[in-house]
Order: sequence, then structure tokens, then C-alpha cells
Amino acid sequence: MLELGKTEAPKGDLIKDVSEADFMAEVVDASQEVPVIVDFWAPWCGPCKQLGPALEAAVTEARGAVKMAKVNVDEAQMIAGQLRIQSIPTVYAFYKGQPIDGFQGALPASELKAFIDRVVQASGGDASGGLDEAVATAEEMLEQGAAADAAQVFAAILEEDPNNAKAFAGMVSCYLALGEIEQAEAVLNGVPAEISKAPELEAAHAKIELAKQASNAGPVAELTAKVEADPADLQARFDLAQALYANGQTEEAVDHLLDLFRRDREWNEGAAKAQLFTIFDALKANDPVVLNGRRKLSSMIFA
Repeated sequence: MLELGKTEAPKGDLIKDVSEADFMAEVVDASQEVPVIVDFWAPWCGPCKQLGPALEAAVTEARGAVKMAKVNVDEAQMIAGQLRIQSIPTVYAFYKGQPIDGFQGALPASELKAFIDRVVQASGGDASGGLDEAVATAEEMLEQGAAADAAQVFAAILEEDPNNAKAFAGMVSCYLALGEIEQAEAVLNGVPAEISKAPELEAAHAKIELAKQASNAGPVAELTAKVEADPADLQARFDLAQALYANGQTEEAVDHLLDLFRRDREWNEGAAKAQLFTIFDALKANDPVVLNGRRKLSSMIFA
């Protein structure tokens, strides 16, 4: 089994109830090594009961890149006064003995993760426990043509982090590279609901759709001749665009779809525009083909 990341610290080492007596040791001193997230709460505080467990989950997911101290303000009034805690829940992130970030009130899980990622980044840590580096390695393997090996790495990542959207998307790309469309669909169907709308997985959906089209695409040479013989044959132009994409000629496919849209944007219930968006979704957002294609499409839409 591929070894990935760091050994996850026991919850007791990551999350502690901290009093005034040990605040200096568990927060100020401990933050010299890794950031310490301090949750100021009270038993009578309703929002605290919502925030606390969600914050603990986010800290645990950071795999030791941060620690958490829970401070009951009713029992630590001196500390609360020194830090000017005026309402609860209040959360501060300490690093090198000093508060570096914070917020008040309960936040949704996505914002809690963003907060912790920001704190970890400020301290030069890695909230993924090394998994982000493993994902990058697998993606590089896939780009170099080692799809089967890359799939093994993505699978190992998912064993450690079953909600890793990038690893799921990578698995889909591996199976598509191996020509196994049904297996790629099976991977996507197994994605946990809570991450199903992640951008990487939306892109994976688009890649599968395009792969299905590619399996039915006609020969490029014949379709090219058909379009040249009758430039107004929009179905032939659409079919040619699909064939070109299947042949790896993405830019040429986009150009033909743009030409089709220019000729008749409503043809086949806006099929050219829909196909363009499917291709754009399947590619990286900063791909020159996407940037140029979106610019040209926008200029035609708003002309």
C-alpha cells in the first residue's frame, strides 16, 4: 500500500479543553510549533453548540496542521477580558504566541475549512497532511501516460480521505484515458453527496459526456469534406466538431462550434452553445482554448 501523508494525530492531542491555568502552555507556548484555534464558548450559548462540533471536525480534517483549544468563558473570565471577548462564540487563531486571525458567530462548514486553510497557509503548514502533494504527483503521472499507475495513487488517496474531490476526478480521468467509460461513470456515481458539486467533479461529468460523444464520432476527413462542400450544413459542422474533439483537436472543435453559433445560435435548441460549455467545463479554467473561446462567445452573445 502506498504510504501517503502524515499519521493522523489522536483527537485528544488535537482538541483540548483549556483553562486559565494551562492557557499559556496549551495555546501560547503550543502555538510556537503549529497554529492553535481557540474556541471561546459557554454552556448556555446556543450558537456555540452548533459551531463547536463543526469546528472540531474541520480541525480533525486538517490532520495535525492545527490544534484546537476550547475555552469556557464562564470559567476563564480573566482570559476573556484580556482578549476583549465581547460576544460568543468567538474564535481566534494563535501562531507564534499571537492571534493571527479570527471570527465571531457560527459559520458554515465551507467557511470553517477556508478559515483553517488560511491559518495553515499563514503558518507555512499543509492542511492536507501531504495528500495535496500526492494528488499533484498522480496528476503528473496521468499526464505522462501512466494512467493505471496514477489510478492506484488516486485510490490510495481516497482510502485516507474519502471526500477528496480531486482524487475522485483524477480516477475518472484515469479510466477515461484507459477507454473504460463505464468504470469512470461508476466512480462518479460513488462520489459522496456532500462533494458532488465540487468544480473538479463537474468537470469530470463533462469529460464523461464528451467521451461518450467521442465513441460515436464520425471520421474527421469525411466530415471535413462534407462541411467544405456545404458550409451551411450545420449538423455536419456540429458532427465535425465532435470528431475533432475526439481526435484531440480541441481548439479546432471550438472554432467550428463558434462558427455554428455565429450562423444560427438557436440551431437545435442552442446545441452549439451547450457543447461549448461542456468543453469549457471539461478543461482547466485557465486553458487558453477556454479563455479565447469564452471571450469570442461572449462577444457574439452581447454584440
